[in-house]
Amino acid sequence: MKIKPASYPNLLPYEHNDYELALKNYTLFSQIENEIVICIYEKYMSISLDFLSKYEYEYKVICLDELSYDRLYNRFLEIRTDKRMSNIQKENEDAFLEEDFSIADFLKTSSDILTSEESAPIIKFVNSLFYHAIKNKSSDIHLEMHEYKGEVRYRIDGVLFKHIELDKNIMMLVISRIKVISNLDISEKRIPQDGRTQIKIAGKTLDIRVSVLPTFYGERVVMRILMQSEDIPSLNKLGFSKDIANKLEALASNSYGMILVTGPTGSGKSTTLHSLLQYIVTSEKNIITIEDPVEYKSDDINQIQVNDKVGLSFASGLRSILRQDPDVIMLGEIRDTETAKISVQAALTGHLLLSTLHTNRAHSAISRLLDMGVEKFLLNSSLLGVLSQRLVRKLCPHCKIEHNKEDLIVNGFDIEPEQIIFKALGCNMCNFTGYIGRIAVGELFCLTKEVKYLIKDQSSDEEIMQIAIDNGMIPISQQLDELLKDGQTSLDEIVRIGIK
Repeated sequence: MKIKPASYPNLLPYEHNDYELALKNYTLFSQIENEIVICIYEKYMSISLDFLSKYEYEYKVICLDELSYDRLYNRFLEIRTDKRMSNIQKENEDAFLEEDFSIADFLKTSSDILTSEESAPIIKFVNSLFYHAIKNKSSDIHLEMHEYKGEVRYRIDGVLFKHIELDKNIMMLVISRIKVISNLDISEKRIPQDGRTQIKIAGKTLDIRVSVLPTFYGERVVMRILMQSEDIPSLNKLGFSKDIANKLEALASNSYGMILVTGPTGSGKSTTLHSLLQYIVTSEKNIITIEDPVEYKSDDINQIQVNDKVGLSFASGLRSILRQDPDVIMLGEIRDTETAKISVQAALTGHLLLSTLHTNRAHSAISRLLDMGVEKFLLNSSLLGVLSQRLVRKLCPHCKIEHNKEDLIVNGFDIEPEQIIFKALGCNMCNFTGYIGRIAVGELFCLTKEVKYLIKDQSSDEEIMQIAIDNGMIPISQQLDELLKDGQTSLDEIVRIGIK
């Protein structure tokens, strides 16, 4: 006879003397109407019944459905790991806390974080993860599950750094906590989930974008910390040369046309676009964006989130935007032929359109758009300019050391005898990474008459690039050389970027 599972999603753990041993055998204690009951799950029924046969419990046994069992099981795990969590925090305090900082003190002084007053160690730990991520200016928090352990890593200045290792059971509870505050289904572990949450530190609210992905050894979570629009630096503070910043402002002052920003993932394209929007935003302009996802929220801009599940793509969203009488349109990315053609038409019909494209160099955007089916004469009439950019880590001024020239020469680098090149070392000031902050470098390719003639004649990328350089464009590679000579970055960083 098949037993119908009972649904009790809000059951609370009952801490029986044998609850830890029972938990290992997938047998849980709880109370229903003040009566102690034993809860089991169909999947582990044979293990539970074998355990119960060895002990004489005079309690009613009920079989729970999957949701009810998982929730009760996770609550038991949290109880069991409270003391273990506290010990881990003490043992690893030196690894991820400053000497004058403790999680308890932080929660007292910053009680607004996560708007939570609970004191459970798991909640404290999750709060501390957010705190340290923001303190270290991390862009992402990675929670990864391995075969025998869990691991937390921060992405700082574009590079992942290990933060702490955790017991797998504790990592499961940390992930469950994150799913709860992100309004995700904690019982669903088979499919990817995306959500959002907010944290509040020192009265300032930050958005956190959460992505959960099931992997072979368990769920993996990546949390992206999003800036508010008021935190986006101006064009002059992004790190570009004064000449590039002035030219970008001039391009953005046009009433129609298309401006593209190119570069690999994580090169700061979205930040540059939003910086441009902040420069041109006024009450007299109707600015609409379509993004995937919306990263920087702004009260002055109408922002649309792409939703492929309901048919809201970049192309369909762009068509709808054109019926909303926009002055400025920001398109998160030009991915396909349809979007490219609509974008060009929008730029030709009295709208200023900003977007991104995945190419390594500025001049390569021309051939990419032509490959997408955009006509040469339409491209010449609509495109204003293309900015290709990279984010370069700056050497820590407190600990950088001179590179051994002999080692560089042996490895095939052409170094001038009088040239001094520095490399990263690591100290307390830079969190032992050797770098502090990043600077944007870019090459701005503007469409001149000569370039338009080359496009019309189907000239190669190399010919277009040479004309752009002759007209004053400074290649990224040349700017990286200058940063290297000035001691602002290292040879390793230039190699990592991949321009040379």
